[in-house]
Amino acid sequence: MSETTDRPDRKPTSRDEQKRRTRAALLDCARELFEANGYARVKIDDIAAAAGCSRATFYLHFTSKGDVLQKVGEESLPPRAATVYTDLDRILETGSRAEFTAWVERTIDWFEEHRAILPAWDEAMALEPGFRDIARGAYGSLPSAMPSYLARWGPDGQTEARLRIELLVAQLERFFTRWAVHGTIEIPRELAAAVLTDIWFPALTGP
Repeated sequence: MSETTDRPDRKPTSRDEQKRRTRAALLDCARELFEANGYARVKIDDIAAAAGCSRATFYLHFTSKGDVLQKVGEESLPPRAATVYTDLDRILETGSRAEFTAWVERTIDWFEEHRAILPAWDEAMALEPGFRDIARGAYGSLPSAMPSYLARWGPDGQTEARLRIELLVAQLERFFTRWAVHGTIEIPRELAAAVLTDIWFPALTGP
C-alpha cells in the first residue's frame, strides 16, 4: 500500500469524497428499488442507472446484488440491528420485566420502520444459496452484541445462549412479517408485546 493511503491521518481527497458519495447513492438507490420491486426483479444495471453511474462503478463498491442488499441491512437501517440487541443486553441486566416489554415494543417499532425491505431479504434467501450464508452471519453476529448475557452462561453454555438469542430474532422477524406484512396474524400490538414477553423474558434470564 502506498504511503499516502496508508497513513491514518491522511486527509480525504476530493476523489475520496466522490467515491463516498457514489457508494452512498448506490446504497440509497438499491434500497429504494428493493423496497419497491423486491429482490429478484431488481438488476445491478437498474441500481447503477438509478445512481447515475455504470455497472463497472457498481462493482468498484460491491461484489454482487446480494452484497449490496447485505450492506443496506448493515448501514442503512438505523439504528443497526446490533444496537437493538446491545440495548437488550442492558435491559436483561436490570432484571425488569416491564423494561423487557418496552424493549419488545421498541423492536416492533424498528421492524415497522423498515418493513418494506423485509420481503426483499426473504426473497434473496430463497433464491440465492450464497445469501443464506450472509443471513446466517448476520443472525450469528447479534449474540455478540450481548456480552453480559453471554457471560452469565459461562464457557460451557455459550452454544445454548447464542441459540436462544438467534431463536428470539427469528421469532420476532417471522411474527412481524406475518402480522404486519402478510396480515395473517390479527392481534393488538400491546397483546403481542405481552405474549412475546411471557415467552422470552424467562427464556433469557440465564441459567
